[in-house]
Amino acid sequence: MYRRHLITSIKLTVIVAVLLGLAYPLLMTGIAQVAFPWRANGSLISSHGKVIGSALIGQEFLDDKGNPDPKYFQPRPSAAGAGYDPTASGASNLGPGDPRLVGFIPGFNTVGLQGKSSPTNPFATKADPYCVPTDKSGAAVTSPTAGQEYAKADDGSYACYSSTVPERALAYRQLNDLADVDQVPVDAVTGSASGLDPDLTVENARLQARRVAEQRKVPVNTVLDLIAKHPNGRQLGFLGEETVNVLHLNLALDAMPQH
Repeated sequence: MYRRHLITSIKLTVIVAVLLGLAYPLLMTGIAQVAFPWRANGSLISSHGKVIGSALIGQEFLDDKGNPDPKYFQPRPSAAGAGYDPTASGASNLGPGDPRLVGFIPGFNTVGLQGKSSPTNPFATKADPYCVPTDKSGAAVTSPTAGQEYAKADDGSYACYSSTVPERALAYRQLNDLADVDQVPVDAVTGSASGLDPDLTVENARLQARRVAEQRKVPVNTVLDLIAKHPNGRQLGFLGEETVNVLHLNLALDAMPQH
């Protein structure tokens, strides 16, 4: 009796392993290769015979010093590893009141030098009234204690945690030479859930167009036309906003005649 049950179990295990572990994956792989091979193989993009990225995974465009390269459109922020790390996909998962996201907002989440609730932000700087200070290692200090050491700027003000929305907005305006009153697109100061978003909203791209045009010494309308030629459209035709793929856009920039 036991032998009969054992043999039946082994046969069933083999059948399931072959069907679900071999036949089904091979069938799905075959269908994918026939129906949409480019996406099935990672949507890889090549330039001059070398794979330089994927249309599905964002990447940074930095200069030799590790700063955003002004000649290129810059992607949205990323919390995936050190930024756009596909092995560490994920979001920051910070709540809407977390100072590391929104900064220290007076009367809402501000604390004093001893870590107790405060009606004002003692760490405010001239540029950033919502400044969250950092320690000497660059980590955000959200619960100060007596004797806490802080990083300071050259003028003696507190060094602010760079990943808050207010700090990202300041950096975005500075990079793109925008006025303090100019609104900044949400996708310019927040990361995506995956941390790998390869796209920008059209509004974001258009705000970067003047800077890119000046760096490449071409008319701004030329860059704006390039954005208009690379729309992704809305998901299902009506969900979300129109976007552009950053890598496609930057490759199109490099393909333009150099001046």
